Amino acid sequence: MAGLANAKSNKPISLLTINSGSSSLKASLFLTTGERINFRYEHIGQDHFQNHAIAFNALLFDLGKAKPDAIGHRFVHGGEATDAVRLIDAAERARLESLTPLAPLHMPSNLLGVDLCAKQFGGRQFACFDTAFHSTLPELAYRLPIPQALKLRRYGFHGINYAHVARQLPLLLGSVAQGRVVVAHLGNGASLCLLEKLCSVDTSMGFTPAGGIPMATRSGDLDPGVILTLAKRYDNAELSNLIYQQMGLLALSDGESSDMAALVNSKSKAAKFAVDFFAQQIRACIGAYAAKSGGIDALVFTGGIGEHCAQVRALVCEPLGFLGFNLNEVANRSNLAKLNNQVSKPILIVPADEEAEIAQLVRDLIQ
Repeated sequence: MAGLANAKSNKPISLLTINSGSSSLKASLFLTTGERINFRYEHIGQDHFQNHAIAFNALLFDLGKAKPDAIGHRFVHGGEATDAVRLIDAAERARLESLTPLAPLHMPSNLLGVDLCAKQFGGRQFACFDTAFHSTLPELAYRLPIPQALKLRRYGFHGINYAHVARQLPLLLGSVAQGRVVVAHLGNGASLCLLEKLCSVDTSMGFTPAGGIPMATRSGDLDPGVILTLAKRYDNAELSNLIYQQMGLLALSDGESSDMAALVNSKSKAAKFAVDFFAQQIRACIGAYAAKSGGIDALVFTGGIGEHCAQVRALVCEPLGFLGFNLNEVANRSNLAKLNNQVSKPILIVPADEEAEIAQLVRDLIQ
């Protein structure tokens, strides 16, 4: 934690938080007055924003003359770091750069944000890690069935938003929040997390953000033999592009779309198959967590698909009556915060807000 002593302060500070995802850039400016100003740049790689650099330049322009006292960045991979937030000095930036191969869709744009903000604003910058929330995983969850000498393990991701959700649950669920809660973070990237006593005890993503359930253009878990076979057909760069950019919903829909909104509105059989496959894999993961933990006390949806796609939520929940979960159809169609009917265990929507969690983590460290 080099430089932390110099970073500490008790005075109110203005904070800029930056959440650079695989297909979006979200930022929030938290002023000393308590005001929050949000900036959103969606569908990067298509439409107006061809890449993250263009989106970042738009953000810097839109910030105008704002001069934040500190900047907090979401970093998808923190490697072996178990602390949720770190001051970014030269050594830490170099360490983060070394992790790029583990999350090639995310880390380059995460680092780009640090470099552009250093040039634009100077001052203190902090890295907040998606992997840190999962440092509570027990060995049964993080160990992989490979030789330990290889030093590879399950890390888990989307942890900043899972931490945000965990902060909200006591207010929403009371004592039930301390029980067995499954949170489904469903978006362009997607994963699930099993919480017990508000801590991560299992999660679907593994060593990299390519694992787990299918996503927009990532397959999720695959038979290792599939990768061995593909490795004989493609070089490393081609295989990486295939794994991160050409699989998942895009492949399941026979190339029609990687966007869930487009798929649920499509009339094609391929689109319907992709949606059904996605929902089935989510159900399978929920069922596995129920078996591992001896039951589930609450189910939470978050992320773009989780918050806004009633059809996917219905497909996920329809067979889960045997676990005690039943949707209120009207509430589900209306995307209400509480989705369950009167006889069901709690089913909630908790909007994702990595920016608020990043701001809290940075404030906690500085103040």
